[in-house]
Amino acid sequence: MKNRLWAVIPAFALLLAGCSQTPAEEENLHILATTYPVYLFTTALTEGIDEVEVSLLVNSQTSCLHDYTLTVKDMKAIEKADIIVMNGAGLEEFMEDALATSDAVVIDCSEGVELLPTLEHHGHDGHDHEEEYDPHFWMEPERACQMVNNIAQGLFPLLPPQSGNPAVQDFSARWTGTDTAIDTILYKQDTSPLTGQKFITFHDGFQYFAQALGLDLLKAIEEEEGATASAAEIKEVVALIEEYHIPAIFVEKNGSSATAEVIARETGCGVYELDMLMSGDGSGIQAYLDAMSRNLETILEALP
Repeated sequence: MKNRLWAVIPAFALLLAGCSQTPAEEENLHILATTYPVYLFTTALTEGIDEVEVSLLVNSQTSCLHDYTLTVKDMKAIEKADIIVMNGAGLEEFMEDALATSDAVVIDCSEGVELLPTLEHHGHDGHDHEEEYDPHFWMEPERACQMVNNIAQGLFPLLPPQSGNPAVQDFSARWTGTDTAIDTILYKQDTSPLTGQKFITFHDGFQYFAQALGLDLLKAIEEEEGATASAAEIKEVVALIEEYHIPAIFVEKNGSSATAEVIARETGCGVYELDMLMSGDGSGIQAYLDAMSRNLETILEALP
C-alpha cells in the first residue's frame, strides 16, 4: 500500500514536541467530525489523549447526504468546534455556508486522494457539473489509510502539549500496524474468485469498494428518497441479471430495497445488504474494520 501511516508518525512526533500554543489552551479542544467514517478515524487517532473531545455531526440513518439540511443543533456544534474534520470531495456541500462563517481549523480528508468520477457524471439535481467526484472513498482500504494520514497531518500540530501523556508517547506503537490491519480486510480470505464478477448495487457509492475487490460494477441505481427506479432502469437491470446469470444484487444498509425486491421476485436473484458506514454507535478503527469485514463476508457469500 502507498502512503503508509507509519511513514508520517516521526514528523508529527516532532511537531508535538514543539507545540506550545493551541486553539484552546484553557479548555478542551473541540473536534467535530462531519461523518461517521471520519469520526471513527479521528477518535482512533485521539484515543486516550486528555483535553480533547471528538463529536460527530451527522449520524442519521440515511444512505445519502445530498439533501441533508443542517439543524439548529448542528449549527451550534459547528460554532463550538475548534477543529472540523471533513470527508471532502463534495460530500459536505450542505455545510458550505456554515463553514464560511466558522473560525474552526478545517481538515479535508480528501487532500491528495485519487478520486473517481461520479458514475453518472451529473448531480442529484439532474444537471451536469464539472469535475464532480465520488466522495465515498473510505470504502476502499488504501484510500482509508490516506484519510487517516490527512487527519494526522492536520490534527497533530494543533493538539495540546502532551509530552507526559502516555497516549501520545505510545502512538507509534499503537498505529504502526494500522494500515496492515485495514489492508488485511481484503486479504484475510481468498478474494480471487470475485475478480471480474458482475456487481449491481442500489446506491452509487460502492465503486471504490468494487474496484478494491476487482468486481465489475455493471449498474448502480441511486434511488431518491420516497421514489423507486424507473421502468426503464428495472428492465435494464433484469436484462443484465439474465444475460450474465448474476446470483445477487446489493442494497445499502440504510437505503430503500423496494426496487431490488421487485427485481428479485422477477429474476430469482438474491438481495443482500452492504454497509456504507453512514451511521453507527461505535468509535475507533475497530468499528471500521468490523463493518468492512462484514461487507466482504457478504460479498463472498452472495457471489460464490
